[in-house]
Order: sequence, then structure tokens, then C-alpha cells
Amino acid sequence: MLKRSLAQMARGLLMGAADVVPGVSGGTVALVVGIYPRLIAVISDGSHALGSLVRFDIRGFIARLRTLDWAFLIPLLVGIGVAVVSMAGVIDHLLETQPVRMAALFFGLVGGSVVVAARLVQGWDASRVGITAVTAVVAFFVLGQRSGPVEDPSLLLYLVAGSIAICAMILPGISGSFLLLMMGMYDNVLRAVTDRDLVVLAVFMVGCVVGLALFSRALHWGLVHHEFTLLAGLIGLMLGSLRVLWPWPDGTDTTTIAAPAGDVLVPIIIAVVGFAVVVGVSVVGERLVHRTDAELAAELGSD
Repeated sequence: MLKRSLAQMARGLLMGAADVVPGVSGGTVALVVGIYPRLIAVISDGSHALGSLVRFDIRGFIARLRTLDWAFLIPLLVGIGVAVVSMAGVIDHLLETQPVRMAALFFGLVGGSVVVAARLVQGWDASRVGITAVTAVVAFFVLGQRSGPVEDPSLLLYLVAGSIAICAMILPGISGSFLLLMMGMYDNVLRAVTDRDLVVLAVFMVGCVVGLALFSRALHWGLVHHEFTLLAGLIGLMLGSLRVLWPWPDGTDTTTIAAPAGDVLVPIIIAVVGFAVVVGVSVVGERLVHRTDAELAAELGSD
């Protein structure tokens, strides 16, 4: 039980670190480490509990809370929270001092995630390939838009920003942090985290809860009824998001696509290493799962 909780906390740490970076999605990490469908299902169950609370059905709210998979959820949330609080300043510093190399690392990680996700889709056909292509093109152009920073935003704007950003944070390929950049709210939210502005953070979190409650149900329905078609769309989102992570000229500080120049060799090596790490972790994880299933089948057969 302890090992399982620590492993889940480690997944949360990876998701939280990814969510801090503009262009990298915690949903991508969840997909790579194999918890994405379960995560969406748990979030959807939680949204039903919130729906009961909104209707003042306290008994139904408590009953639904009891059915939530807390053993899965709590260590994951702890890991995400620890990563966001502890790594926001570090990652922000690295993005400022090493923008090209950091972008190259994230480019490789997301590129590897595309390969991992593509292997999950059973039965690629013309329609799914088309969905992937169209989604990738739309995401590529949409993510080319960004806004300047908003000066002195109101609490209502923090609420809206939270409800929008959290939806992207559970979608592979769309970064909640980058959406905050597009809204001009990234610097403000990051500053609230580093300054421990509890009022602003509380309002932002309320927005996140509202956004999750409204969005997770539709996403869960899609995974249940059209899993591989939805995955094809998510792969398109990841492909389109690579625009944000193209290292040249300024890493994640711009969405301008330029030919590699200046610092080239080391970023390419870093990107290849990041790609290989994601694919390698996925392959090792699959082998461990297959080995566990085989051992379980052998034990059942011997009984």
C-alpha cells in the first residue's frame, strides 16, 4: 500500500512539474504513465458529488464522496501540489536562463508522448487519421496566438482563468500554463504561487474546481464510448502543441518558428534523450504490466 501511494505521488510530482511549464500538459504525463482514463473517471465522479452539493443534497454528496477512489486521488494531488509549490520558481528560472535547452527537452518529451499515445489507439483508419491531422493543424494555429500580460487582474478574472486553464491541464497536448499565457494571466498566477497569495490562489482553485466539474463529464463520456477516436484527437493536440515548444529562437518565450541557429547540437541531443526516456519508460511499464498479469494468471491457475 505504501509503495503504491509513493508511486502515485511520484506521478503527481511529474504532472505538477509539467503543468508549471508553458506548452507541457499534465494530461500528457498522465497518459504516458498509464493513469489517464482512471484519472478522468475519478474527476468525473467528483463532479457528480459537487453536483449533489450544489443541489443541497448533503446526503447524496456524502454518499458520493465515500465512493471516490481516495487511495488513487490523495497521493496524486499531494504530488501535484508539492511539485507546483516547490518547482514553480526553479522551472521559471530555467526557462529564463536556458530557454532553448529547456524547450528542446520538453519538445522531446512531448514527441515521445505522441508515439506512446499512438500505440494506444487500436484500429487506425482514415477517419482517425483525419481527426488527428485536423486537430493538429487547428491547435498549431490557435497556439500561435498569445496576449500580453494583464495588469492588476480582478479576482473574477482569476476565477475565469482557473476554470479555463484546468480543462487544458487534463488534456494531453494542451498546456494550462500556455492558456494562461494566451490570456495574459501566467505571470500573475505564477507570482501568486511564489508569493503565497492565499486569497488569489483560493479564487483560482475555485475556478479550477468549477471547470473540472463542467468539463470532466464530457471527457469521461468520450473515453467510455469513443476511446480511440478521442485518443486520435488528443494526439493531434499534442502534435499541434509542439509549435509552442520549438526551441528556436527563444524556446517557450515565443511561438515563432525559425530555423535552428546558435545553440543547436546540445538542444538536439537533449530532445532525443527526452524522447527516448518517455518511450523507454512506456515500454518498461508495459512489460511490468504484462508480467504482473501473467503472474496473476499463473496463481489463479494453480488454485
